[in-house]
Amino acid sequence: MSSTVFRAVQILELCSAEPQTAAEIAASLGVHRTTALRTLLTLQEAGLIRQTEPGKFGTGFRLAALAKSAMAHFDLRGLAHPHLQQLSTLLGLTVQFAVPDGSRIRYVDKIEPRDSIVLNTEIGGEVVVSTAGVAKAILAFLPSSRRHEILSRAEFPAYTERSITHREDYERVLTGVQERGWSYDDGEYDDLSNCIAAPVFDHGGDVAGAVSITAFRTRLDLAALEKSLPELVETTSAISHDLGWRDQASSPEQSHREHGESSGP
Repeated sequence: MSSTVFRAVQILELCSAEPQTAAEIAASLGVHRTTALRTLLTLQEAGLIRQTEPGKFGTGFRLAALAKSAMAHFDLRGLAHPHLQQLSTLLGLTVQFAVPDGSRIRYVDKIEPRDSIVLNTEIGGEVVVSTAGVAKAILAFLPSSRRHEILSRAEFPAYTERSITHREDYERVLTGVQERGWSYDDGEYDDLSNCIAAPVFDHGGDVAGAVSITAFRTRLDLAALEKSLPELVETTSAISHDLGWRDQASSPEQSHREHGESSGP
């Protein structure tokens, strides 16, 4: 990418965060004010930025329209699938992808390699909120009002002796997920399987979904499965970046922790 184009992209990101003056942008980029102003005026002429008040530049209406048009044609599952396939092939384990859908959470993709566990989940089917790792990874990062909406219709039966059977305990689990940035299910839905899961974020920093890795508990206990956490977080970070999310932290794992739940495939 040429330096001029890269500078324009940086300016668009800065102005999208909050309106700024040419001097502020120049200081952020480490360039002379006239250099920043020249690019600003070019972007303003194209409608990509505008002066929100005299001397301050913010997002332009044309940029907003382009973003809306792009999102209207956006296929989240199609975007995520190659990353999920790569992760499943690398680990030889079952991988699932789920997204929030109104007051529910639904699976939108699943890859079950040969010799890995076969799950009774269906693409388009609802996630068992009280146990699923993807549910915890999503709920931990949703706004409280949306989280309440989903949890209000959730049930907490004792599927196994490790199931979470009270909402208050479940919400404490979500606090732990927020702190560490990933979740798990250690045989909470059935005694055969366990999983780890991590959230995916969109261009606005909002949680867009979650990816889980599931295995037979007899083959990989939770401690062994956690060794695949770096590969899982690398995958969720890659999907997030494809969605326009920009990581300001020093590492993907740290960033997911900062975005700051746990359990079920």
